[in-house]
Amino acid sequence: MREILSDLVAEQQHLDQFLQTLRDRQWATPTPAEGWDIQDTVSHLAYVESFAAEVLVEGKARVDDENITDLDQWTERGVLQGRGRRHQEIIEWWRFGRADVVDALSRMLSGERVPWLYGEMSARSFASIRLMETWAHGLDIKAAILDRIVPLEERPEHLEEDDVWVDPLTDTTRLRHIASLGQRSLPFSFEQAGEEYPETGIRVEVMGPLYAAWRFGPEDTDHVIKGMAGDWCRLVVQRQSAEDTGLKAVGEYAETALRIARAY
Repeated sequence: MREILSDLVAEQQHLDQFLQTLRDRQWATPTPAEGWDIQDTVSHLAYVESFAAEVLVEGKARVDDENITDLDQWTERGVLQGRGRRHQEIIEWWRFGRADVVDALSRMLSGERVPWLYGEMSARSFASIRLMETWAHGLDIKAAILDRIVPLEERPEHLEEDDVWVDPLTDTTRLRHIASLGQRSLPFSFEQAGEEYPETGIRVEVMGPLYAAWRFGPEDTDHVIKGMAGDWCRLVVQRQSAEDTGLKAVGEYAETALRIARAY
């Protein structure tokens, strides 16, 4: 659990630091998520982290008490609770919730079961989902300010040579958790789309930052997805379509996966 929790905290701190660079008026900037501005997005994150922390303490009873009958309506609860509040208050709400989640998970074994919206999962997968959601909504927030969803290939021309600059959208090795989660979610993706999942499974082979080679899934399958980890991760969190990436499919089922892949 130590590795995934360390990466989870790092991803949350990275987004927190980006938020600290925003001017007050920028919190009202619309994001690619229809109807949500930046404050709405952080409010949603804060609400879900607080809920997750309570679930880790109270178990399935807390999930049942939430009475989720429509997932889209449920995601709006935090948004509505955050409207009219100061953005610094929203950040503190998010910070307290995420700290409680990490604290609870730090006292669990990776294989311990955690109840959630779609059923039980391991504590490690639960932490991976929290990292995934932070990163995905972070993409929305950064896109609202930077007007792009992917990192720049070159340093901006307007910067002086001695200026220190790191693209806020730079992919990190933390994406390995999301890439793996995306591959493990493929049976769910096929089920949701009403498609038959291949008995031999689907393998994902992607290149992460620093030329790291990541392979997930069965070695003996003929259905393979190949490409860059950043492309695969943006696809499974539904921020890019396969046509806008360099991902390639080998085999009919892999082609279907590129069309329907989703991690939630």
